[in-house]
Amino acid sequence: MVSSEFALDLRAIEKRYGPVHALSGANLRVAPGEVHGLIGQNGAGKSTLMKILSGLEPADGGEIVIAGETVAALTPSEMLKRGIGIVYQDRMTVATFTVEEALFYATPGATRNGITINRRLLREKARTIIRRYFRTEFRDGALIGELTTAEQQIIQITRTLLSDPKILILDEPTAALAAREVDNLFEAIRAMRDAGITVIYISHYLREIRDICDRITVLRNGRDVATLRASETSVAAMTELMIGNDVGRLFPDRHDSTGEPFFNSIGLAHRQAFANVDLTVRRGEIVGITGLIGSGIKEFTRVLFGLERAAAGTMTLAGKPYRPKSPRDALEAGVALVPEDRRAQGIGLSLSLTDNIVLASLERFNLYGLMQPRRAAIRARHFISALAIKAPDETVPAATLSGGNQQKVSLAKWLCRDATLYVLDEPSVGIDVAAKAEIYRTLRDLADQGHALIVVSSDLDEIQGLSDRIVVFHRGHVALDAPASKTTTAGLLAVAAGAPTDRHP
Repeated sequence: MVSSEFALDLRAIEKRYGPVHALSGANLRVAPGEVHGLIGQNGAGKSTLMKILSGLEPADGGEIVIAGETVAALTPSEMLKRGIGIVYQDRMTVATFTVEEALFYATPGATRNGITINRRLLREKARTIIRRYFRTEFRDGALIGELTTAEQQIIQITRTLLSDPKILILDEPTAALAAREVDNLFEAIRAMRDAGITVIYISHYLREIRDICDRITVLRNGRDVATLRASETSVAAMTELMIGNDVGRLFPDRHDSTGEPFFNSIGLAHRQAFANVDLTVRRGEIVGITGLIGSGIKEFTRVLFGLERAAAGTMTLAGKPYRPKSPRDALEAGVALVPEDRRAQGIGLSLSLTDNIVLASLERFNLYGLMQPRRAAIRARHFISALAIKAPDETVPAATLSGGNQQKVSLAKWLCRDATLYVLDEPSVGIDVAAKAEIYRTLRDLADQGHALIVVSSDLDEIQGLSDRIVVFHRGHVALDAPASKTTTAGLLAVAAGAPTDRHP
């Protein structure tokens, strides 16, 4: 193939940050009208390559060819001019904006003569895009904060499509979506491809990559190591290419180490999200909880940690009544929550690793009201080593770490406190397979040590592979409570979607 046969041809791209080579001759060649997957571990160079492509970072070497034409310097305005649109993983919308405001704010071509917004034209164009690709509509005046995660994703993609991109880059588009919503997004992506839009799809979910992409490029250590046809590869093969060696089985062995009941709820209810939830978690047990968006699992997590109050029912912890009115009550009772959004709620990006790790246990590192920095640093170094957190030392800001290592820091904060019940909300969202394996081993070690764990996740492979027992919510009620060994991912999805449990164990 000559370069004119590619919609995008990135050749031997180099990027250095001081002595660190983020990219060492990376290539990415994307054919017109295909869905092209881009995969690699955190730190493999995916984000750096996209920053260069979006004009946010200059390349130190290599060549960028778009539709057969070499581009000397790619800036954000030049990116738009060349027909490249990017939808980032973090939803870049304002909760108090209306749908219309979110769509048209700073949208290229949104003004007449650079002064007034051509609302009528853009409103009709947005409606056409949303109907065509997503088969839905939004009511006039709806606020972004009132929409579901999937609906917010539609708005963000539509906003990018308003500029008529020839190449659309989707960065972890399904990270916060449930299985049915992923299927809907895939239908939209296929429709975009059929309309002639070239799609670059970045994700850590390798099964999705295989299902939606035509071809796949694998990055490792700043280089492309393979370009594959999705129909001719497997998740196992992609995993081996990403890490360069056999990571071993992703999920650790289950051990029969469960003890007496530790947490118990009877008839627990939320004012609107769930009702009559009976749940028991034993010492040494990992209980996986899953369900579709709106099933009540997120609100159940918030009630467990005192972020919301139960409307009815009872809870006990270690044989004592447990009814937290606030997160402080939960902490004092020995409950820890590792939140889904690590960057907004799990860690302080500007804080050092030491400060992050001891943040939930500050009272243990002060003497007469004064912090003991040496003791805190020693403790931080212990968890950096134990969790294999890749960082120069404990003094660097958390913002400098990859997503997987940030998630480990979020977990280390609660390990440092030595909780007795760990509640983990989407513990592996947006992180690579090697980091997942390390976190799963850590969670299994906690269970083997006698801790009780609740893992809330929309990743059915994760729930089925990690848990000892699985609870499925459907429309606010427990639809299934069964040993993981008696379930399948297909069965779990069917139950979550409302199928009878006697047909789908």
